[in-house]
Amino acid sequence: MINVVRADQAEFDVRRGISEIFAEGFTQWLGFFSKDPKRIAAAFAHIFVLDQFYVALYKGQVVGMAACTDGTSLSVKLDKKELRKHLGFYRGTMAGIFLKKEFEATFVHPSSGVGSIEFVGTATELRGQGVASQLIRHILEHTPYEVYLIEEVADTNIPAMKLYYKLGFEEYKRRQIPIKRAKKIGINYVVSLRYSK
Repeated sequence: MINVVRADQAEFDVRRGISEIFAEGFTQWLGFFSKDPKRIAAAFAHIFVLDQFYVALYKGQVVGMAACTDGTSLSVKLDKKELRKHLGFYRGTMAGIFLKKEFEATFVHPSSGVGSIEFVGTATELRGQGVASQLIRHILEHTPYEVYLIEEVADTNIPAMKLYYKLGFEEYKRRQIPIKRAKKIGINYVVSLRYSK
């Protein structure tokens, strides 16, 4: 049976499990920094603000993750020294510069009653078995927001898009990726979704 808890309230340190799922789920975004998922997991293990994350646990393992913030609190914080330690000076520095804007962004105009769901991921071996559904439902039921936003879902991530639509999210914005970058990472658009209680 899968159990969903806030990451800082888990009975064991979940950081390594979160970072492994992160590395598996975001390789197309992070491939420039390393093609090795173990190296990516080690380099980014420090970034997760655990009181903003929820984890799905199964048999003592982290099998899913998602963050939920109020749009002003960060769910991840980058440390350039840690990135350089695992990715090397050049790539670690570049990761710190490029990803700071991407990962440490908050809402431009945060609103009371609006939550942001971020970094949804499931362990490869349990994808398609309802882990992400359980995580998202838990967040919708156990956090105080009236409206939830999911920003920047890749248009090519069909399983995620189907899941969010099934849970009642609706697309409200679509942004085209520059053509050169789109060809390189295999994504044409990033889609933003909204859910209202």
